[in-house]
Amino acid sequence: MTLTVAARHAAMCLLLLAWSVTALAGPTPTNDQRQAASEVAESLQYGSYSGVDLDDDWSKRAFQRLLDVLDDQRAYLLQRDVDNFNDLDTSLDDAIKSGDLDRVYAFYSRYQDRVEARLQWLVDKVDRGIDYDYTSNERLALDREDSSWAGSESALDDLWNKRLENAALTLSLSDQTPEEIQKTLHDRYANQLNRVRQTNAEDVLVLLMSAVTGTVDPHTEYFSPQQSESFDIQMRLSLEGIGALLQSDGEYVKVSSLVPGGPADKAGVLQPADRIVAVGQDEDGELVNVVGMRLDEVVDLIRGPKGSTVRLEIIPAKAVDVTRTHTVKITRDTVKLEDQAAHSRVEEIQRGGETHKIGIITVPAFYVDFDAWQAGESDYRSTTRDVAKEIDKLKAEHVEGIVLDLRNDGGGALQEANSMIGLFIDRGPTVQVRDARGRINLYGDTDTGVAYDGPLAVLVNRLSASASEIFAGAIQDYGRGLVVGTRTFGKGTVQTLTDLSHGQIKLTRAKFYRISGESTQHRGVEPDIIYPSLIDPDEIGESALDNALPWDRVRPVQYRLYGEPWRYLEALQDRHEQRIANDPDFVYLEKQAQLSKRLREQQTSISLNREQRQREMDAQEAEQLALENQRRRSLGMEPLDDWTEARDRNDGTGQDNADAQGNDEGQDGGEDEVPDSDDAKPIDRAELQETSQILLDYVKLISKG
Repeated sequence: MTLTVAARHAAMCLLLLAWSVTALAGPTPTNDQRQAASEVAESLQYGSYSGVDLDDDWSKRAFQRLLDVLDDQRAYLLQRDVDNFNDLDTSLDDAIKSGDLDRVYAFYSRYQDRVEARLQWLVDKVDRGIDYDYTSNERLALDREDSSWAGSESALDDLWNKRLENAALTLSLSDQTPEEIQKTLHDRYANQLNRVRQTNAEDVLVLLMSAVTGTVDPHTEYFSPQQSESFDIQMRLSLEGIGALLQSDGEYVKVSSLVPGGPADKAGVLQPADRIVAVGQDEDGELVNVVGMRLDEVVDLIRGPKGSTVRLEIIPAKAVDVTRTHTVKITRDTVKLEDQAAHSRVEEIQRGGETHKIGIITVPAFYVDFDAWQAGESDYRSTTRDVAKEIDKLKAEHVEGIVLDLRNDGGGALQEANSMIGLFIDRGPTVQVRDARGRINLYGDTDTGVAYDGPLAVLVNRLSASASEIFAGAIQDYGRGLVVGTRTFGKGTVQTLTDLSHGQIKLTRAKFYRISGESTQHRGVEPDIIYPSLIDPDEIGESALDNALPWDRVRPVQYRLYGEPWRYLEALQDRHEQRIANDPDFVYLEKQAQLSKRLREQQTSISLNREQRQREMDAQEAEQLALENQRRRSLGMEPLDDWTEARDRNDGTGQDNADAQGNDEGQDGGEDEVPDSDDAKPIDRAELQETSQILLDYVKLISKG
């Protein structure tokens, strides 16, 4: 049958009308949501630290960020979809300020149509049968963030064919049968499709506001009423969960940090930058795929009653094959104050036939019992008070120096960082805080006297943040002690939470500055002596976050010096390097850091050829295993047979995870293992021991003048 020109024109109009109706049939904004958008716009313009001009230039950035929020891998939308809504490039500012969100919601409907169609395409394709032979020489790019938008559905078909083949190959390499692979993939895509179809107007507002606030800085966020009620601002699963700080990372939810003393921290099976693929309940509950799921939905799945078990299928941060996963189990619990409390012990060092004592105080967080403090109770619990008690214990042991271990301490109460500095200096400024108007408030220790005036070292790592950075920076600036470890997180901003008529907004209001005038923002605190790190700074840290505020400085304040550690740094560095050159744990740490970096840089794509993929995996796992066994042989331990055993036993850090099933008893892992004091991983213990050695060197050097 041949259509006339008029008939073809009419048919085309009907198709366009059908497409328009489909686009408008999606979620539409409510009056509450329109008002919330206007209030967010006003808050950004007049309440944000950096000051936001909602103009056409901002619209371009916001629309680009909206595209990244929705489709950062360029896997759903077509070039014509973006072109059809490119008016938002210059009108998004007006839409947000006025609350006129219809055009933005229509764009989301277009995106949702594309996602639904693609997921249905995947379900249908899987249902027709998985018949890949895995013999092609094609490769799948792992990151398409900078790719161009596809010009046609057929171009995306090619991408998704590769993605589907890779998903099937990954499951095949995990020893699933073709029938199991088909069921797994059907359930995965069908569940994703079901979730997408349940998207409502509130969900769209949250996505839109994520793009809007994300143009300002990574800590400015909008929270819907449901989000505000269901979990706290930092996504900490601290009520009844696993004790992990989570964040969105494209289609994935990524572990940002672990709550000290929490279930995940104690279990030792989860690490920062691990990506969560699926969540299962109890010992045998079905694993629910969470790729593409909203952060709050993943949080809800991970939460659960105290004592229950949650299973997480993860892609480890240090995985040699980023498509290969394994499952860990964690017993949910509450995080108790005593689990985060400062505690101490004595490290004994043998030198020249003499025993030297160095005190170690571990500070997991900067905490204070606000309720007891506000009630006027004299014995309220706080970091400063607990550290002061530990100092007294160590002084009674006649230690020659004290190491403050602030690794993984994500901060907490600013007043505690301020008062804890006062335990080591006799009055003086501690931190400067500048607000949006440029006004600077100076905080300091006003109490006379010190709790400890002896040699001091502060041990930090990439997960030492906020209040930890204020403390370490002040100790460094005062010359009060050495700072050792790896560069810190770099969070030097202050946020406040404000209620809106519909939801809440968290705004960055101020910035921290050291007494030297340097910001802790973005750069963090650089240690005097630097250790190698297994944490990728491109994955974890302020500098890894989009639109992080820059480093800058203000005028320094006047303060006295308590010492000049920099005079001894060359000698300390030389002695440190001589010691670690033959230290099995430090040799491992250095080589593992180099290997991880090399693999990250090289692995930009993965093979869809089974034999080639297996060869690549085997080669990388052999390198990992060789490093681990080199460390074990140097320590007189039995070598392991394969990398899977090494991963399950120690996660690549020499730590036997006897408590990997949620057991918090800190058992040792076999006859060839010697349990470490303080239940620390061998690498962590090695850092503590070396820091104690450095501090003892410092004691000897300053005694000579």
